[in-house]
Amino acid sequence: MFEGFQQTRVDVGEASIFVRFAGDGPPVVLLHGHPRTSATWHRVAPRLVKAGHTVVCPDLRGYGRSRGPRFTADHAGYSKRAVAGDVVAVMRQLGHDRFAVAGHDRGGSVALRLTLDHPDAVSRVAFLDCLPLTEHLSRITTEFATQWWHWFFFAQPDIPERVINADPDSWYRGDPDVMGPENYEEWRQATRNPDVVRAMLEDYRAGLTVDRRHEETDRDADTRVTCPTLVLWSLKDDLEDLYGDPLAIWRRWATNVRGHGIDSGHHVAEQAPEALASDLAAFFQPDPADSDQR
Repeated sequence: MFEGFQQTRVDVGEASIFVRFAGDGPPVVLLHGHPRTSATWHRVAPRLVKAGHTVVCPDLRGYGRSRGPRFTADHAGYSKRAVAGDVVAVMRQLGHDRFAVAGHDRGGSVALRLTLDHPDAVSRVAFLDCLPLTEHLSRITTEFATQWWHWFFFAQPDIPERVINADPDSWYRGDPDVMGPENYEEWRQATRNPDVVRAMLEDYRAGLTVDRRHEETDRDADTRVTCPTLVLWSLKDDLEDLYGDPLAIWRRWATNVRGHGIDSGHHVAEQAPEALASDLAAFFQPDPADSDQR
């Protein structure tokens, strides 16, 4: 898994970020979702390296082998703004001031905050199986509450930790045949760590509080993503069923949007890596405006 990739740990101040990277070319950072680690990209990242990119795969703050600050009542230490700052710091320490980014699931929320807060750093952005958090929250229906109830369960104090840590293997169900055995073992080790579980819950708690307020501020100010934007969603997941055309929603947040569905379940990097890597490689090909990437 990740043959030819280097591994390192980057100190970004209040957090320590585990990162994998390889390649020689225009830089791309891949941001995983919940409850995965950077290992979820093990079938996609090498394909992007082969396509001519430098590929960087961090564990998000608190996930996997990354560690974040102490937990606080306002959840700010695990806000998407804080995590986006980690990504900028990691990329700069690796020598990249400007880069492309793809974010899946919760990583997509980080990618949105990264692109809005640091527009000069992001050349292109791909959002995978996600919408802005406020778009979900403004469309709460019986179907959403039934299928996405975990958002609100995770927001409760103390109870989710006790439930999940009592039997993490039953809560976080994974299939090594689908995920790949090494990816599965890394993920399983992470989800058995109570500190990681708490950090993942803080991600969701921040989503309903501080992250929501940040997005509302941007929405009210009509702040938009201005770089080229790709939206991809899994046709066997529920995003399109719940909300209709995801592109129509993303066009309220970005000025240059394209995209389509992929024949996959939710964990697209593991279930449809060839299709995903092909779409990302084509989208991330730099144009002359991106010539300042390094």
